[in-house]
Amino acid sequence: MTALWTAEDVRKAVNGKGSGEWSASGVSIDTRSLQPGDLFIALSGPNFDAHEFLDDAFSAGAAAAIVSRPLPAQGPLVEVEDTLQALTQLGAAGRARTSARIVAVTGSSGKTSTKEMLVAALSAQGRTHGSAASHNNHWGVPLSLARLPRDADYGVFEVGMNHSGEIRPLARLIRPSVAVITNIGMAHLEHLGSREAIAAAKAEIFEGVSVGGRAVLPRDSAHWEFLTQAARKAGVDEIRSFGEHGQADLRLMGWIAAEGGGEVQVALEGREMTYHLSLPGRHQAMNSLAVLAAVQDLEGDVDLAALALGRLEAMPGRGARQQVRLPDGGISPCWMNPTTPIRYPWRLPWVCLGQPSRSRVGDASPCWATCSNWVKKRPAPMKRWRMT
Repeated sequence: MTALWTAEDVRKAVNGKGSGEWSASGVSIDTRSLQPGDLFIALSGPNFDAHEFLDDAFSAGAAAAIVSRPLPAQGPLVEVEDTLQALTQLGAAGRARTSARIVAVTGSSGKTSTKEMLVAALSAQGRTHGSAASHNNHWGVPLSLARLPRDADYGVFEVGMNHSGEIRPLARLIRPSVAVITNIGMAHLEHLGSREAIAAAKAEIFEGVSVGGRAVLPRDSAHWEFLTQAARKAGVDEIRSFGEHGQADLRLMGWIAAEGGGEVQVALEGREMTYHLSLPGRHQAMNSLAVLAAVQDLEGDVDLAALALGRLEAMPGRGARQQVRLPDGGISPCWMNPTTPIRYPWRLPWVCLGQPSRSRVGDASPCWATCSNWVKKRPAPMKRWRMT
Protein backbone atom coordinates (compact mmCIF):
# COMPACT_ATOMS: atom_id res chain seq x y z
CA MET A 1 0.00 0.00 0.00
CA THR A 2 1.39 3.40 -0.98
CA ALA A 3 2.32 5.59 1.98
CA LEU A 4 0.49 8.89 2.25
CA TRP A 5 2.64 10.01 5.19
CA THR A 6 5.85 8.71 6.75
CA ALA A 7 6.76 9.15 10.40
CA GLU A 8 9.46 11.66 9.52
CA ASP A 9 7.11 13.69 7.30
CA VAL A 10 4.47 13.88 10.02
CA ARG A 11 6.84 14.83 12.83
CA LYS A 12 8.34 17.56 10.67
CA ALA A 13 4.96 18.90 9.53
CA VAL A 14 3.47 19.17 13.03
CA ASN A 15 6.69 19.82 14.98
CA GLY A 16 5.92 16.75 17.03
CA LYS A 17 7.90 14.50 19.34
CA GLY A 18 8.08 10.79 18.79
CA SER A 19 10.28 7.94 17.70
CA GLY A 20 10.20 4.95 15.46
CA GLU A 21 9.55 4.47 11.78
CA TRP A 22 6.08 3.90 10.40
CA SER A 23 3.95 4.99 7.47
CA ALA A 24 0.27 5.82 7.11
CA SER A 25 -1.97 5.30 4.10
CA GLY A 26 -4.70 7.67 5.32
CA VAL A 27 -5.70 10.16 8.01
CA SER A 28 -8.64 9.83 10.41
CA ILE A 29 -10.16 11.70 13.34
CA ASP A 30 -12.94 9.17 14.03
CA THR A 31 -12.37 5.59 15.19
CA ARG A 32 -15.77 4.59 13.78
CA SER A 33 -14.59 5.19 10.21
CA LEU A 34 -10.87 4.63 10.68
CA GLN A 35 -9.29 2.26 8.17
CA PRO A 36 -6.28 0.01 8.81
CA GLY A 37 -3.12 1.99 8.13
CA ASP A 38 -4.63 5.39 8.99
CA LEU A 39 -2.92 8.03 11.09
CA PHE A 40 -5.30 8.85 13.93
CA ILE A 41 -5.45 12.45 15.19
CA ALA A 42 -6.94 12.69 18.68
CA LEU A 43 -8.95 15.91 18.65
CA SER A 44 -10.48 17.30 21.81
CA GLY A 45 -13.59 19.44 22.13
CA PRO A 46 -16.21 20.59 24.63
CA ASN A 47 -18.15 17.33 24.35
CA PHE A 48 -15.50 14.71 23.69
CA ASP A 49 -11.83 13.82 23.96
CA ALA A 50 -10.57 11.43 21.30
CA HIS A 51 -7.60 10.53 23.50
CA GLU A 52 -10.04 8.26 25.30
CA PHE A 53 -10.37 6.21 22.10
CA LEU A 54 -6.70 5.51 21.45
CA ASP A 55 -7.10 1.80 22.21
CA ASP A 56 -10.02 1.63 19.77
CA ALA A 57 -7.91 3.36 17.11
CA PHE A 58 -5.02 0.94 17.39
CA SER A 59 -7.38 -2.04 17.64
CA ALA A 60 -8.88 -0.89 14.33
CA GLY A 61 -5.41 -0.87 12.75
CA ALA A 62 -4.16 2.70 13.14
CA ALA A 63 -0.53 3.10 12.05
CA ALA A 64 0.13 5.83 14.62
CA ALA A 65 -1.63 8.60 16.52
CA ILE A 66 -1.08 12.30 17.12
CA VAL A 67 -1.80 13.23 20.75
CA SER A 68 -1.42 16.26 23.00
CA ARG A 69 -0.29 14.40 26.13
CA PRO A 70 1.76 11.29 26.88
CA LEU A 71 -0.40 8.19 27.21
CA PRO A 72 0.10 4.43 27.25
CA ALA A 73 -0.73 3.15 23.79
CA GLN A 74 -0.58 0.06 21.63
CA GLY A 75 1.27 1.87 18.85
CA PRO A 76 3.56 4.79 18.02
CA LEU A 77 2.59 8.31 19.10
CA VAL A 78 3.48 11.80 17.92
CA GLU A 79 3.08 14.30 20.76
CA VAL A 80 2.15 17.92 20.04
CA GLU A 81 0.81 20.84 22.06
CA ASP A 82 -2.52 21.07 20.23
CA THR A 83 -3.94 18.32 18.03
CA LEU A 84 -6.30 20.62 16.08
CA GLN A 85 -3.36 22.87 15.27
CA ALA A 86 -1.40 19.77 14.25
CA LEU A 87 -4.22 18.77 11.90
CA THR A 88 -4.10 22.23 10.32
CA GLN A 89 -0.32 22.01 9.98
CA LEU A 90 -0.58 18.57 8.38
CA GLY A 91 -3.17 19.90 5.93
CA ALA A 92 -0.88 22.82 5.07
CA ALA A 93 1.99 20.39 4.48
CA GLY A 94 -0.22 18.25 2.28
CA ARG A 95 -1.08 21.29 0.18
CA ALA A 96 2.52 22.50 0.02
CA ARG A 97 3.96 19.25 -1.34
CA THR A 98 1.52 18.72 -4.23
CA SER A 99 1.53 20.09 -7.75
CA ALA A 100 -2.17 19.28 -8.21
CA ARG A 101 -4.50 21.88 -9.71
CA ILE A 102 -6.81 22.89 -6.90
CA VAL A 103 -10.46 24.04 -6.95
CA ALA A 104 -12.30 25.47 -3.94
CA VAL A 105 -16.11 25.62 -3.91
CA THR A 106 -18.33 27.76 -1.71
CA GLY A 107 -21.84 29.24 -1.89
CA SER A 108 -25.08 29.37 0.04
CA SER A 109 -26.29 26.09 -1.47
CA GLY A 110 -25.06 23.49 -3.92
CA LYS A 111 -21.52 23.26 -2.54
CA THR A 112 -21.44 19.52 -1.98
CA SER A 113 -23.27 18.67 -5.23
CA THR A 114 -20.97 20.93 -7.23
CA LYS A 115 -17.93 19.47 -5.49
CA GLU A 116 -19.03 15.94 -6.32
CA MET A 117 -19.73 16.90 -9.94
CA LEU A 118 -16.26 18.43 -10.19
CA VAL A 119 -14.67 15.30 -8.76
CA ALA A 120 -16.48 13.20 -11.36
CA ALA A 121 -15.66 15.58 -14.23
CA LEU A 122 -11.96 15.80 -13.33
CA SER A 123 -11.59 12.10 -12.50
CA ALA A 124 -12.23 11.44 -16.18
CA GLN A 125 -9.08 13.45 -16.91
CA GLY A 126 -6.63 12.61 -14.16
CA ARG A 127 -6.16 11.39 -10.61
CA THR A 128 -8.57 13.48 -8.53
CA HIS A 129 -9.01 13.88 -4.80
CA GLY A 130 -12.03 15.56 -3.23
CA SER A 131 -13.36 16.43 0.21
CA ALA A 132 -15.36 13.62 1.77
CA ALA A 133 -19.04 14.30 2.49
CA SER A 134 -19.41 17.95 3.54
CA HIS A 135 -16.07 18.34 5.27
CA ASN A 136 -15.89 22.08 4.78
CA ASN A 137 -15.10 23.67 8.14
CA HIS A 138 -12.09 24.39 10.37
CA TRP A 139 -11.33 20.69 10.80
CA GLY A 140 -12.88 19.29 7.62
CA VAL A 141 -10.75 21.36 5.23
CA PRO A 142 -7.36 20.55 6.81
CA LEU A 143 -8.39 16.90 7.13
CA SER A 144 -9.23 16.82 3.41
CA LEU A 145 -5.92 18.48 2.55
CA ALA A 146 -4.03 16.03 4.77
CA ARG A 147 -5.59 13.21 2.75
CA LEU A 148 -4.52 14.73 -0.59
CA PRO A 149 -2.19 12.28 -2.36
CA ARG A 150 1.17 13.77 -3.26
CA ASP A 151 0.80 12.73 -6.91
CA ALA A 152 -2.80 13.85 -7.47
CA ASP A 153 -3.53 15.77 -10.67
CA TYR A 154 -6.54 17.61 -9.25
CA GLY A 155 -7.94 18.45 -5.83
CA VAL A 156 -11.47 19.68 -5.12
CA PHE A 157 -12.32 21.17 -1.73
CA GLU A 158 -15.57 22.45 -0.28
CA VAL A 159 -15.55 25.54 1.93
CA GLY A 160 -18.38 26.48 4.27
CA MET A 161 -19.05 29.00 6.99
CA ASN A 162 -21.50 30.09 9.66
CA HIS A 163 -20.02 33.49 10.41
CA SER A 164 -17.99 36.19 8.72
CA GLY A 165 -14.25 35.57 8.78
CA GLU A 166 -14.43 31.77 8.69
CA ILE A 167 -13.77 31.27 4.97
CA ARG A 168 -10.65 33.47 4.83
CA PRO A 169 -8.25 31.15 6.74
CA LEU A 170 -9.61 28.08 4.98
CA ALA A 171 -9.11 29.65 1.55
CA ARG A 172 -5.56 30.63 2.46
CA LEU A 173 -4.94 27.06 3.55
CA ILE A 174 -6.30 25.61 0.31
CA ARG A 175 -4.73 28.20 -2.04
CA PRO A 176 -6.95 27.22 -4.99
CA SER A 177 -6.15 27.73 -8.64
CA VAL A 178 -9.88 28.24 -9.20
CA ALA A 179 -12.46 29.55 -6.73
CA VAL A 180 -16.13 28.77 -7.42
CA ILE A 181 -19.11 30.52 -5.82
CA THR A 182 -22.32 28.68 -6.65
CA ASN A 183 -24.79 31.33 -5.44
CA ILE A 184 -25.61 33.84 -2.74
CA GLY A 185 -28.72 32.86 -0.80
CA MET A 186 -30.11 33.21 2.69
CA ALA A 187 -28.24 30.45 4.51
CA HIS A 188 -26.84 31.79 7.82
CA LEU A 189 -28.82 35.01 7.51
CA GLU A 190 -29.43 34.72 11.25
CA HIS A 191 -25.71 35.20 11.90
CA LEU A 192 -24.85 37.72 9.20
CA GLY A 193 -27.97 39.87 9.00
CA SER A 194 -28.19 40.52 5.25
CA ARG A 195 -27.48 38.98 1.87
CA GLU A 196 -24.87 41.67 1.31
CA ALA A 197 -23.02 40.44 4.39
CA ILE A 198 -23.35 36.86 3.16
CA ALA A 199 -21.86 37.86 -0.20
CA ALA A 200 -18.96 39.57 1.58
CA ALA A 201 -18.32 36.46 3.67
CA LYS A 202 -18.33 34.22 0.58
CA ALA A 203 -16.00 36.65 -1.21
CA GLU A 204 -13.34 35.88 1.39
CA ILE A 205 -12.49 32.87 -0.75
CA PHE A 206 -10.74 35.15 -3.25
CA GLU A 207 -8.12 36.04 -0.66
CA GLY A 208 -6.69 32.53 -0.87
CA VAL A 209 -6.56 32.18 -4.66
CA SER A 210 -3.03 31.49 -5.87
CA VAL A 211 -1.19 33.90 -8.14
CA GLY A 212 -2.66 33.72 -11.62
CA GLY A 213 -5.74 31.95 -10.30
CA ARG A 214 -9.31 32.41 -11.52
CA ALA A 215 -12.86 32.73 -10.26
CA VAL A 216 -16.14 31.21 -11.43
CA LEU A 217 -19.16 33.31 -10.46
CA PRO A 218 -22.97 33.26 -10.91
CA ARG A 219 -23.84 35.92 -13.52
CA ASP A 220 -27.52 35.95 -12.51
CA SER A 221 -26.74 36.92 -8.94
CA ALA A 222 -27.87 40.30 -7.65
CA HIS A 223 -24.38 40.47 -6.13
CA TRP A 224 -22.50 39.93 -9.40
CA GLU A 225 -20.91 43.39 -9.42
CA PHE A 226 -19.84 43.13 -5.79
CA LEU A 227 -18.34 39.67 -6.28
CA THR A 228 -16.38 40.66 -9.38
CA GLN A 229 -15.04 43.76 -7.65
CA ALA A 230 -14.06 41.74 -4.59
CA ALA A 231 -12.28 39.19 -6.78
CA ARG A 232 -10.30 41.86 -8.61
CA LYS A 233 -9.46 43.63 -5.36
CA ALA A 234 -7.93 40.35 -4.19
CA GLY A 235 -5.88 40.11 -7.39
CA VAL A 236 -8.12 37.65 -9.24
CA ASP A 237 -8.58 39.23 -12.66
CA GLU A 238 -9.68 36.21 -14.69
CA ILE A 239 -13.39 35.68 -14.06
CA ARG A 240 -15.66 33.22 -15.84
CA SER A 241 -19.42 33.49 -15.39
CA PHE A 242 -22.32 31.06 -15.66
CA GLY A 243 -26.09 31.43 -15.63
CA GLU A 244 -29.03 32.41 -17.83
CA HIS A 245 -27.86 35.99 -18.23
CA GLY A 246 -27.22 37.02 -21.83
CA GLN A 247 -23.62 37.92 -20.98
CA ALA A 248 -22.77 34.72 -19.10
CA ASP A 249 -19.70 32.94 -20.44
CA LEU A 250 -21.53 29.65 -19.97
CA ARG A 251 -25.20 30.33 -20.63
CA LEU A 252 -27.99 27.94 -19.78
CA MET A 253 -30.11 27.80 -22.93
CA GLY A 254 -32.48 25.08 -21.81
CA TRP A 255 -33.15 22.27 -19.40
CA ILE A 256 -35.60 19.43 -19.96
CA ALA A 257 -36.55 17.11 -17.13
CA ALA A 258 -36.03 13.47 -17.97
CA GLU A 259 -36.10 10.14 -16.19
CA GLY A 260 -32.93 9.90 -14.16
CA GLY A 261 -32.02 13.59 -14.42
CA GLY A 262 -32.36 16.00 -17.30
CA GLU A 263 -30.95 17.27 -20.56
CA VAL A 264 -28.90 20.46 -20.32
CA GLN A 265 -28.32 22.80 -23.24
CA VAL A 266 -25.54 25.34 -22.79
CA ALA A 267 -23.83 27.94 -24.96
CA LEU A 268 -20.08 28.24 -24.43
CA GLU A 269 -17.03 29.22 -26.44
CA GLY A 270 -19.14 30.23 -29.41
CA ARG A 271 -20.94 26.90 -29.66
CA GLU A 272 -23.86 25.06 -28.13
CA MET A 273 -23.69 21.66 -26.53
CA THR A 274 -26.25 19.36 -24.95
CA TYR A 275 -25.45 16.79 -22.31
CA HIS A 276 -27.26 14.51 -19.91
CA LEU A 277 -27.05 15.32 -16.22
CA SER A 278 -28.02 12.44 -13.98
CA LEU A 279 -28.93 14.67 -11.03
CA PRO A 280 -32.52 16.01 -11.06
CA GLY A 281 -33.49 19.66 -10.93
CA ARG A 282 -32.82 22.87 -12.77
CA HIS A 283 -30.66 24.02 -9.87
CA GLN A 284 -28.34 21.08 -10.52
CA ALA A 285 -28.18 22.03 -14.18
CA MET A 286 -26.99 25.46 -13.08
CA ASN A 287 -24.41 23.88 -10.77
CA SER A 288 -23.18 21.80 -13.69
CA LEU A 289 -22.42 24.99 -15.63
CA ALA A 290 -20.18 26.11 -12.78
CA VAL A 291 -18.43 22.75 -13.02
CA LEU A 292 -17.77 23.09 -16.75
CA ALA A 293 -16.54 26.65 -16.21
CA ALA A 294 -14.02 25.41 -13.63
CA VAL A 295 -12.90 22.64 -16.00
CA GLN A 296 -12.32 25.28 -18.66
CA ASP A 297 -10.22 27.32 -16.22
CA LEU A 298 -8.15 24.22 -15.50
CA GLU A 299 -7.65 23.74 -19.25
CA GLY A 300 -9.47 20.43 -19.11
CA ASP A 301 -11.60 18.70 -21.71
CA VAL A 302 -15.12 20.13 -21.35
CA ASP A 303 -16.74 17.48 -23.56
CA LEU A 304 -15.20 14.69 -21.51
CA ALA A 305 -16.34 16.43 -18.33
CA ALA A 306 -19.91 16.74 -19.65
CA LEU A 307 -20.02 13.02 -20.41
CA ALA A 308 -18.95 12.25 -16.85
CA LEU A 309 -21.86 14.30 -15.48
CA GLY A 310 -24.29 11.83 -16.99
CA ARG A 311 -22.93 8.98 -14.87
CA LEU A 312 -23.31 10.53 -11.42
CA GLU A 313 -25.51 9.01 -8.73
CA ALA A 314 -27.62 11.14 -6.39
CA MET A 315 -25.89 11.68 -3.07
CA PRO A 316 -27.59 10.77 0.21
CA GLY A 317 -29.98 13.55 1.13
CA ARG A 318 -29.47 15.38 -2.17
CA GLY A 319 -31.57 14.90 -5.27
CA ALA A 320 -33.35 11.72 -4.25
CA ARG A 321 -37.02 11.69 -5.22
CA GLN A 322 -39.32 11.14 -2.26
CA GLN A 323 -42.96 10.07 -2.20
CA VAL A 324 -45.30 11.12 0.60
CA ARG A 325 -48.19 8.77 1.23
CA LEU A 326 -51.40 10.67 2.02
CA PRO A 327 -54.18 9.55 4.38
CA ASP A 328 -56.49 8.62 1.48
CA GLY A 329 -53.86 6.25 0.14
CA GLY A 330 -52.72 8.56 -2.66
CA ILE A 331 -49.17 9.55 -3.44
CA SER A 332 -48.19 13.21 -3.23
CA PRO A 333 -46.17 14.34 -6.27
CA CYS A 334 -44.58 17.16 -4.29
CA TRP A 335 -41.12 17.98 -3.16
CA MET A 336 -39.80 21.07 -1.50
CA ASN A 337 -37.87 23.73 -3.36
CA PRO A 338 -34.22 22.99 -2.46
CA THR A 339 -33.21 26.67 -2.55
CA THR A 340 -35.73 27.74 0.09
CA PRO A 341 -34.81 27.59 3.81
CA ILE A 342 -37.05 24.88 5.24
CA ARG A 343 -38.59 25.79 8.60
CA TYR A 344 -42.31 25.18 8.34
CA PRO A 345 -42.92 23.05 5.25
CA TRP A 346 -46.66 23.73 5.05
CA ARG A 347 -45.99 27.46 4.53
CA LEU A 348 -43.54 27.07 1.68
CA PRO A 349 -43.90 26.73 -2.09
CA TRP A 350 -43.43 23.23 -3.44
CA VAL A 351 -42.22 21.79 -6.70
CA CYS A 352 -44.75 19.55 -8.40
CA LEU A 353 -43.13 16.68 -10.28
CA GLY A 354 -46.37 16.05 -12.08
CA GLN A 355 -46.01 19.27 -14.09
CA PRO A 356 -43.78 19.09 -17.19
CA SER A 357 -42.02 22.34 -16.34
CA ARG A 358 -41.30 21.32 -12.74
CA SER A 359 -41.65 25.01 -12.00
CA ARG A 360 -42.26 26.41 -8.56
CA VAL A 361 -45.90 26.52 -7.65
CA GLY A 362 -47.74 28.56 -5.04
CA ASP A 363 -50.87 28.52 -2.93
CA ALA A 364 -53.15 28.14 -5.96
CA SER A 365 -51.59 24.82 -6.95
CA PRO A 366 -53.50 21.59 -6.27
CA CYS A 367 -50.12 20.15 -5.31
CA TRP A 368 -49.70 22.83 -2.64
CA ALA A 369 -53.26 22.42 -1.39
CA THR A 370 -52.95 18.64 -1.07
CA CYS A 371 -49.63 18.65 0.75
CA SER A 372 -50.19 21.65 2.98
CA ASN A 373 -53.71 20.66 3.98
CA TRP A 374 -52.53 17.18 4.89
CA VAL A 375 -49.79 18.58 7.13
CA LYS A 376 -52.15 21.09 8.72
CA LYS A 377 -54.55 18.28 9.66
CA ARG A 378 -51.85 16.31 11.44
CA PRO A 379 -51.75 16.29 15.26
CA ALA A 380 -49.85 19.03 17.05
CA PRO A 381 -46.52 17.10 17.25
CA MET A 382 -46.41 17.08 13.43
CA LYS A 383 -46.62 20.86 13.37
CA ARG A 384 -43.53 21.06 15.50
CA TRP A 385 -41.58 19.02 12.99
CA ARG A 386 -38.62 20.80 11.48
CA MET A 387 -36.39 19.81 8.62
CA THR A 388 -33.27 21.95 8.88
